[in-house]
Amino acid sequence: MNPKQSKLLWWEGASLYQIYPRSFFDTNADGVGDLKGIHQKLDYIESLNVDGLWISPFYKSPMVDFGYDVSDYRDIDPLFGNLKDLELLLRETHKRGLKLIIDLVLSHTSEQHLWFKESVENPQGPYGDYYVWVPSDRPNELPNNWLSVFGGPAWTYHERRKAFYFHNFLKEQPDLNLHNPQVRKELLDVAKFWLDFGVDGFRLDACNCYFHDQSLRDNPKGPSGEVKVQDEENPYFSMVHLHDKSQPENIDFLNDLRSLTDSYQEKGRDIFLLGEIFCDREEETTRSYTGGGRPLHSAYNFSLLRNDRPGGIVRDAVMTYHSISPMTAWSFSNHDVVRVVSRWGDGLSLKNRAKAYNLILSGLPGLIIFYQGEELGLTETRLAKEHLHDPFGSNIDSPYPGRDGCRTPIPWQSDSPSLGFSKGEPWLPLSSEHQNLSVNIQETEGESILNHARKLLDLRKTIQKESQIFSKGSIHFWEDDGEAIVYALNLEGDSLVFMANFGPRPLRWEGLTQGELIKEVSEGIEFYENEQGSRVELLSGGFGILKLKN
Repeated sequence: MNPKQSKLLWWEGASLYQIYPRSFFDTNADGVGDLKGIHQKLDYIESLNVDGLWISPFYKSPMVDFGYDVSDYRDIDPLFGNLKDLELLLRETHKRGLKLIIDLVLSHTSEQHLWFKESVENPQGPYGDYYVWVPSDRPNELPNNWLSVFGGPAWTYHERRKAFYFHNFLKEQPDLNLHNPQVRKELLDVAKFWLDFGVDGFRLDACNCYFHDQSLRDNPKGPSGEVKVQDEENPYFSMVHLHDKSQPENIDFLNDLRSLTDSYQEKGRDIFLLGEIFCDREEETTRSYTGGGRPLHSAYNFSLLRNDRPGGIVRDAVMTYHSISPMTAWSFSNHDVVRVVSRWGDGLSLKNRAKAYNLILSGLPGLIIFYQGEELGLTETRLAKEHLHDPFGSNIDSPYPGRDGCRTPIPWQSDSPSLGFSKGEPWLPLSSEHQNLSVNIQETEGESILNHARKLLDLRKTIQKESQIFSKGSIHFWEDDGEAIVYALNLEGDSLVFMANFGPRPLRWEGLTQGELIKEVSEGIEFYENEQGSRVELLSGGFGILKLKN
């Protein structure tokens, strides 16, 4: 595979490793992971053969939503360390040739942020219009029918200010009013602060939630078009979210942010913008945010994070969004959804299932994101009620327990207290199921899930450097019927075929062109070749990669 080479931007065809810092590695025995913990495990991260890290929020915060409620955009919460710790982590990350992007939470702050406090105390002052306020002397009459993602109305009455304020998420997370030019300037200054600090880009949290309809029109009632993730009984899904997010003004702000990041090219730095998009009109919004590579370089949607895996889900999502942007980002798990090996269960052993999903993810075109623990095959943890912390689970009247189960700490050492995560009491208990999946055990097993993931990511990196197939290739699905997922990437007459069989019956293809089976990442595949071509049989539970000549 040797097409004419062109300079690759660092994120093209790249793989990222998402770190949820609370649960990665604790160095000070307080039971919470920290920045020094990420620093200490950089050799491990480098060994995964990823291209960069995405670190979930570490800003100063009251931690009602575990860092997504920011009280100071320019400081580190003491739970995680300080700015010097981040500076050292960034320097050591770059020494290893890795990139580091951070979460940027711009749609809302904590109610403890200085801006909100000042907005409450002095409505006529400089911060009075920083949030979405609706004055009222009738606290029982809501401004409209908008709902919060976390349950209940999206409006909370503030007795001191005699007004409702809007919050897409928790009431402790008031939404900023980006219709105010000064708010937009403040947020661009926040981005500039971190770019000057040295980060390589941003994952933009809820990036379609920056603006609201100023006329406050009711949302239409009826089934939401949003992909069902987390709790399907959430009342939030009983409305079409036309007016509380995904407004046309969003584009102008994202363009301003892109202009800021592009200005760093003069300093020899390529800054990456990755947007999180979750809305009824996901396809339309993604097209307007990433079509032609602007204003965002990439976005990821929730189509592969949904609760079930019907036939065609991977095919339909990839074919749709890859046609919008060849740099679409893909993930099977993150800190907000049930881990994929538990969410998309089947009859396979955990080991085979984890390897198969990691293999399918590793070949997707564009950008891929491994969530911490996916390389170990970690399952969702079932926690007793007294150990649940996530307000999502407690705010909504349903059986949904919240997101704690996918956030339990990484098991590093099978024979250590707290499985090597902390010398103190972990903020969430570790699962006994994870003991045999600990890093130290998998390090010594040649065929472990961990070592298989390393091979997959090394293969992706090597092939991308040789051919750019993950950023410039086309994709065609052979199978996605609910039991098997098989697709081929094609570029310059060559093909890479990624295949996994989750069903009980073997599958066979004959009359293929000549090629080879990449044996070091394949199991349960029989590959035959002669002068007329080749054929392949994919056994139940089998997975692997073929390299074919067209």
